[in-house]
Amino acid sequence: MKAFTAFAPASIGNVSLGFDVLGAALAPVDGTKLGDEVEIKTAESFSLETVGRFAHKLPGDADSNIVTKCYHYFCEQMEKAGKTTSPVALTLHKNLPIGSGLGSSASSIVAAFAALNAYFDTPFDEDTLLIMMGELEGQISGSIHYDNVAPCYLGGMTLMTGSDAPVTLSLPLNDEWYYAVCYSGISVSTAAARDILPKQVEMATALTFGRQLGVFVHALHVGNFDLAASVMNDVIAEPYRKSLLPGFDDARAFSEQAGALAFGISGSGPTVFAVCPSKAQAEKVAAYLTENYIQNEDGFSHVCQIPSQGTIVS
Repeated sequence: MKAFTAFAPASIGNVSLGFDVLGAALAPVDGTKLGDEVEIKTAESFSLETVGRFAHKLPGDADSNIVTKCYHYFCEQMEKAGKTTSPVALTLHKNLPIGSGLGSSASSIVAAFAALNAYFDTPFDEDTLLIMMGELEGQISGSIHYDNVAPCYLGGMTLMTGSDAPVTLSLPLNDEWYYAVCYSGISVSTAAARDILPKQVEMATALTFGRQLGVFVHALHVGNFDLAASVMNDVIAEPYRKSLLPGFDDARAFSEQAGALAFGISGSGPTVFAVCPSKAQAEKVAAYLTENYIQNEDGFSHVCQIPSQGTIVS
């Protein structure tokens, strides 16, 4: 029987300074698999099973699940390309919390499309798949953006081009940076987090955003990582979204006191991250966040780095 499994990692959207245009994959340094998995195998009729720590948070109706929608969308695109499909049985291992700011929906979507593409003998190239992933992500968040699906699929830190080919560019990584990442346990919907933002920004804010992004990309390419860290400030979303996150200001203050190079909201939140120059400092920040930022039993913390590889199909 033909079968594949696709693992798609968690991701940080925006990475503080790059609202909707910057994203990074995450991999805990202790080897924990932080991400969703989709299994696919031959079947007589389509089915979807959901398992995993956060499966109970998903819609009870399989037809409403984003993975089911991925399957139907994939079949539509195959038909348009003159290719045939067949029924499959899918199993979603929902390991990421919903509304966490860790690219939870993106992880499910990417794993689903990667599994489907492998099962049907790779009919679509990388950019075509990314566009399909962005379309489905847009159905959940209300707008098409790639700052989670791109790093989740490709790995690394990615910059969105605004074009269809290529959809994204890979940026150089600093192997010495460690990320203390903490999910507080509460849920913040992407749509709600967007609604809280102003429809327009001041000219000075736009100039700061553009300057920081330009400096950041240049600094990464020349290996000036201190300069890169110095401009990791969110002037677009954080001033408004932090009001949705209990304990945010205290967490930032402790992280900076502990030597973090930067601190910010992962995606729409409530997950936060601190960029640290050493593993020991990241562990110290993660310990504080575990004790003081987590709100309930669903919360967790990890010390992560950015992996060069994204989705893995086996």
